[in-house]
Amino acid sequence: MKLLSDIKLSNTSTIKEALSIIDKGSMQIAIVVDDDNKLIGTLTDGDIRRGLLKGLSLDSSIETIIFRTPTVANINEAKEEILKKAIAKKLLQIPIVDMENRVIGIKRIEELVKASIKQNKVVLMVGGLGTRLRPLTEDMPKPMLKVGNKPILQTIIEKFAEYGFINFILCVNYKSDIIKEYFGDGSSFGVNIEYVFEKERMGTAGALSLLQECLNEPFFVMNGDLLTNVNFELLRDYHAYAKSDATMCVREYTFQVPYGVVNIKNDDILSIEEKPSYKSFISAGIYMLSPNILEQIPKNEYFDMPTLFELLIKNNKTVKSFPVYDYWIDIGRIDDYDKANLDYSRLINV
Repeated sequence: MKLLSDIKLSNTSTIKEALSIIDKGSMQIAIVVDDDNKLIGTLTDGDIRRGLLKGLSLDSSIETIIFRTPTVANINEAKEEILKKAIAKKLLQIPIVDMENRVIGIKRIEELVKASIKQNKVVLMVGGLGTRLRPLTEDMPKPMLKVGNKPILQTIIEKFAEYGFINFILCVNYKSDIIKEYFGDGSSFGVNIEYVFEKERMGTAGALSLLQECLNEPFFVMNGDLLTNVNFELLRDYHAYAKSDATMCVREYTFQVPYGVVNIKNDDILSIEEKPSYKSFISAGIYMLSPNILEQIPKNEYFDMPTLFELLIKNNKTVKSFPVYDYWIDIGRIDDYDKANLDYSRLINV
């Protein structure tokens, strides 16, 4: 994805400056943003040509020729959805914006049609006991349970591979021989797989202390019991755009109190809310981390991901959230497993 710095203009830029940006950016388009990088519109050679024909000069402002209603894609949209938009409008490229309409870059459609191979590694935590899914996990590690017609872990690996992420490290423990026998070195799935064996449970972050020499650029960490349509490439791009040290995917969770809630001050009843609903953000179990955070993780001891993020915040590191509105399910209980099987063909793009 082309970064915003290569193609951006302000609405006070001149036509001459716009032509220079369009030429240097090699995208046939420039993005016009305000001081907060929020999208104002786009500008192409065609927009400039029409402006010149109407009497504007190279020193004129671009203000009157900006196209202010361009088609954009959100950072949470899956590759398939972005392609649909682009094909419907016959676009060669499409701006990518965050939830507040800030532009993080622009994506060429040809990049979406054929994913390029990327070097960022994907660390999958697949060593859990799956206690809450017993008896299904008595003889089978949880990531190897089938949803649809294949193991959960295979769907995860294939999802990453769709975006060009083919280098995997599997942190294994419980019944690891079953996982190794099925996936091998990954070559039969078109990917590369390495294995790291946790002798003792070390937590999602603690296991990363075993990998410090393997991780030299931003990398993904994901629990091995999730199914999701998250656009992993845009997660990586957002992490880079935000200059984040650690990015956590978060998901909005709504829960309803099944009773009337009485708000009290001293002995006085101030109000009564009947079965109110509350919203919070929860961790979605998917992270993008920069290698510099590895030095914060103690060796050979249990260390979970919330503790790592709390430590990074305390040490003034840049810690960002990436909201997930795509399909997502944590297969932690029998009910979740049954729901995932019902959802699979309808919601999981495979």
